[in-house]
Amino acid sequence: MTGILGRLRSIGRGTVVDSPEGSPRRTARDERKRTYNLFEAAAVYVAACVEDDQDRIDEAAAWVSPEALSFGVNELACRAVVALARERGESPQVVARTLLGLPVA
Repeated sequence: MTGILGRLRSIGRGTVVDSPEGSPRRTARDERKRTYNLFEAAAVYVAACVEDDQDRIDEAAAWVSPEALSFGVNELACRAVVALARERGESPQVVARTLLGLPVA
């Protein structure tokens, strides 16, 4: 069993959690102790949404509270719009409206 449910079921049993090749194996106890930064959760969540990866969306959403995730996604959106605006030489408002397919006001 993979994904968050498999990891949750393995916690407390001392079982080994799957890890990418070449990385050290972690036990379920190590996985439970792992804390996630809200920005890390937001980055994974947004990237998973773009890739339509529901398992990864669910996993990232479980790392932090819904409020923290919302804050992180908002901060990511703000930073992305500012970066694109600088790159394009446009205002953040123009970039945000363009990304959403809205007419430029």
